[in-house]
Amino acid sequence: MGYILDTSNSQSSIPHTVIRGRTYYFQMRVPKQHQQVYGQSIRARLSECEDEARNLATHLSHLLKQSWQSNTKVKVCIDQALRSVRPVKVTFAAIADEYIITRQVDHKSSMVAVRALLTVAGDRAVESYKRDDARALMAHLQSVGNKTATIRRRFNTISAILNFAYQELEIDRRNPFAKMTIIGEGLDAAKRGTFTEQELRDGYQQSMNSMTGIPLLFPMLGETGCRLAEIVGLRVGDVELDDRVLHIRPNDKRRLKTTGSERSLPLTQTACFALTKALQHSDDEWVFPRYIKEDGCYATHASNALAKWTKRRWGLTAHSLRHTFRDRLRAAEVPLEAIDQIGGWSSVSNIGSKYGQGYSVEHLRQYMDRIAIT
Repeated sequence: MGYILDTSNSQSSIPHTVIRGRTYYFQMRVPKQHQQVYGQSIRARLSECEDEARNLATHLSHLLKQSWQSNTKVKVCIDQALRSVRPVKVTFAAIADEYIITRQVDHKSSMVAVRALLTVAGDRAVESYKRDDARALMAHLQSVGNKTATIRRRFNTISAILNFAYQELEIDRRNPFAKMTIIGEGLDAAKRGTFTEQELRDGYQQSMNSMTGIPLLFPMLGETGCRLAEIVGLRVGDVELDDRVLHIRPNDKRRLKTTGSERSLPLTQTACFALTKALQHSDDEWVFPRYIKEDGCYATHASNALAKWTKRRWGLTAHSLRHTFRDRLRAAEVPLEAIDQIGGWSSVSNIGSKYGQGYSVEHLRQYMDRIAIT
């Protein structure tokens, strides 16, 4: 007797299956002589993935036909038969944790993107996400007021995690979160302002007279061009006041943004003075111990506090100091390669900068002296 495919639901190209919504179901008529054991038909949920559904349906139909043809009285357990060949599901949250550990990327920023996806699409098997989920994430990020640059960062993180998952789990499929078009991308970016030389002088003077540690970050950032997290996460051993050198290097509490971010910088007189004052309140290990916790460096807290201090006076953010610093180096006719090395910027346009040892600290000091504010 033939085994008839029930086609009462949406058509499927896979034998003995129907589609309801996005899910494939196994559905097969039972020969009359076996209906007392199985009923008139067998129905079981397979998968949303076409390839997986095909494998499961082929296995189950073969097992049932073999059992019926042999006239065995032992009933095939459908659930057990499917479990025996169903691949182990790895959820997005699980693979995200593995990705963060393996790739050693920033945990906090990565988890912001992960939580956003789980909010709109749930924590599912990595191969189950589709383009509709990417569109839902886009709509969610836009609805909560994220700028296009932030949305792009979130999508880059999600795409990187899925690429990692597909590679590790040997899943052959296109990444549904890749190459998403963001309407108006870049048009909402606000141009950051910069400080005048007089504003820097005033800020340095005010910070040196302050009784709190936060304002001391102002001249440190202004005279080094460092990212705020690079300064807040400094170990005491990274500061060599006698030689007027600062070492920016990763540690167990604070990673660096790029490999090129690790560098040694000459310190100006003002930067040395600010660091000397900060070290008076340090502990044996950290320059700013109040921002170092068991689970990492809380640079965001320092950033928020410093932002209030700078915005109240000049209407600018602390990151504007880094933009100002680059402008000052450029105005002093410092070579682009040296500028990138000093600030830990990626040299996109200068391939040759990746070769050799770069500028010595003393050579960089000559450039830094051109812009030093005392």
